[in-house]
Amino acid sequence: MIARNAGRALFVATILCGSFLLFLVQPMIARMALPRLGGAPAVWNSAMLVYQALLLGGYAYAHWLGRVRPRTQAAIHVAVLALAALWLPIGLAATDPPADASPAFWVPWLLGLSIGPLFFAVSAQAPLIQRWFAVASGGRDPYALYAASNLGSFAGLIAYPLIVEPTMALHAQSLLWSGGYVVLAALVIACATLLPAAAKAEHVVYTSAPAARRRIVHWIALALVPSGLMLATSTYLTTDIVAMPLLWVLPLGIYLLSFSIAFAQNRAAADLITRIAPVTILLFGGVMIGGYQEVPYFNAGIALVLLFMAATALHTALYRIRPEPDRLTGFYLAMSFGGVLGGIFAGLIAPVVFDWTYEFPLLILAAGVLVPQVFLTRAVRDSWFTSRTIAFATVIFAIALLFVLRAFGPADLFGDQHMGLSFVIIAVVGVATIGARLPYVVLLTSTLILFGGYRALALSYEGDARTRSYFGVYTIRGDARVRELDHGTTVHGIQLKGSERRERTPTTYYAPRSGVGRAMLRLSAQARVGVVGLGTGTLACYARPGQQWRFYEIDPAVVRIARDSGHFTYLARCLPQPAIRLGDARLRLAQEAPASLDMLALDAFSSDAVPMHLMTREAFATYARVLAPDGVLMVHISNRFLDLEPVVDAAARGGGWQARRLDYRPSLLDRGRPSASLWIALTRDPAVMAKLTRGDPDWEPLRARDGFTGWTDDYSTILPLLKGF
Repeated sequence: MIARNAGRALFVATILCGSFLLFLVQPMIARMALPRLGGAPAVWNSAMLVYQALLLGGYAYAHWLGRVRPRTQAAIHVAVLALAALWLPIGLAATDPPADASPAFWVPWLLGLSIGPLFFAVSAQAPLIQRWFAVASGGRDPYALYAASNLGSFAGLIAYPLIVEPTMALHAQSLLWSGGYVVLAALVIACATLLPAAAKAEHVVYTSAPAARRRIVHWIALALVPSGLMLATSTYLTTDIVAMPLLWVLPLGIYLLSFSIAFAQNRAAADLITRIAPVTILLFGGVMIGGYQEVPYFNAGIALVLLFMAATALHTALYRIRPEPDRLTGFYLAMSFGGVLGGIFAGLIAPVVFDWTYEFPLLILAAGVLVPQVFLTRAVRDSWFTSRTIAFATVIFAIALLFVLRAFGPADLFGDQHMGLSFVIIAVVGVATIGARLPYVVLLTSTLILFGGYRALALSYEGDARTRSYFGVYTIRGDARVRELDHGTTVHGIQLKGSERRERTPTTYYAPRSGVGRAMLRLSAQARVGVVGLGTGTLACYARPGQQWRFYEIDPAVVRIARDSGHFTYLARCLPQPAIRLGDARLRLAQEAPASLDMLALDAFSSDAVPMHLMTREAFATYARVLAPDGVLMVHISNRFLDLEPVVDAAARGGGWQARRLDYRPSLLDRGRPSASLWIALTRDPAVMAKLTRGDPDWEPLRARDGFTGWTDDYSTILPLLKGF
């Protein structure tokens, strides 16, 4: 038997170390991949699917090891750790995607090739060390160590954006992780020395009955929904609420924290959350589907609270039906399999099958179906037991009344103006249904439809009004006088409809008095122009005969919308035969001949998310190479959440660029649907900058920020740039 305190501390330290490394590496490798893969939310979801698949492999390997004696398990696992160490120091494989590579397949392949063996070896730690603890301690309950495992995972994940990324370059991060791996291997060897030599293989010493097939399916379902909801929350937040890269990490962190609470020895917090989770799912689920944008940070907080409550309640239900410790690895294998299925649904199936983030309300509904429920009051419980038909009829009547109010009541009954009234109605009916599962599910379904599901369905029924690709959700709105393209919550182009003159008028961020508009109007008749980010093709209407234009666009769906759909006619009216380079703009520009452009306009944001790899010092060096010595670089940095001016200023100072900013605020006299925009003009030729800004006082010097470190491929952080903090 191991010494009670010292032995337990060693096993806990080993699990904490392994879990910390396992989830520190996830955002770290995603950050390393940015220069090659871009910053779309789906890239993170693809990465998460790879991690879940490797985790399943690690759990299956740990389960298989139960067939041999513990000391033999230790020898095999130490050998696996040594073999995986050949991939140290950890980093991204030195290979670039083909120009026509599908990101949905390229991203998993690259990540698997880069970290697959290391992630596989470390992912087996949690179930394996727990089983060794049970053997070495004489059968003590190991499930509390799973809470420690997820606490370590949560710490590793949150430490990256808050501590590691802001303070360390990628090379140092790689060395830090590699050193941690060596420490982990030493801890595993130390744990192995505590295993009794006479212990038998698990398949010989099973003392509990195997789980029934129905129970295993229940395990898988309870693991599937939180996993899928975590990815769906990431996509929904960055598509319809706040398109901010930091938020990709937070849902995963909350998901891990829910495990720590659900599997903790102290059951008070888990039991309390599980009791109130049905109320949270009912009320907050409707708010999220409504997609209200006036207070985006508040809505993001609600979405994360919803995920936390639902995941904790479902994982608590999973804990309550756990098997005996001798069946531990099979239980974790089923959990991991459910997690992979959730990832496949939210990360692979949903983007192909749905034209909007329908996986989010569907998984909220699934959480409502599976979440444990108890009646909130004795009177409600008695009414359902004594007068079930009358109670159910009352709930149906209340739901019907809600639909009538939706159809014939105030237009904003379920919007911001009447949100309090809507909440009261839903809450009153909800109190009567929680504990009675079928009426509760009916009410939850109705709430999701009333608060916004009907709007999403209406757009889907319009045919090509909405398109979803690997890079986001595009929605086309408008009427006979104006047509608008939205990418998530950000307007990516507006075209006036009607006469040819109206349809050729540049609008929004590209209006004639915007920074890019003024620069375009000063171009020579023989200028060679490149535009990163096609959008609706608005900038094409600055093209003149004799000029050479080419666009760089990563998403084929955007090309179809701008060129082939017929909804927007900028290209057809102004540049009928555009040269369009498909693929990541930085990679495609690196393939262009030096000094082959006179102007390059950089406008390649995914909603308000920023592709960091297009804003680094190395990226600006690529732009400098492809531009003529007197060429001009225009960078669009309008953003609701990030102040990107210090990033461009640092790149300009480091690369020898002259730089000026133009913060355009349209007046009531400006026509053509202009939007406020912030453009920065850069050139390495002072004479060109003087010519561009001569007689125009709106061009101003950039505002430097003391102490700000510019972005490079090896270092970047968004924390100092967040607005409103």
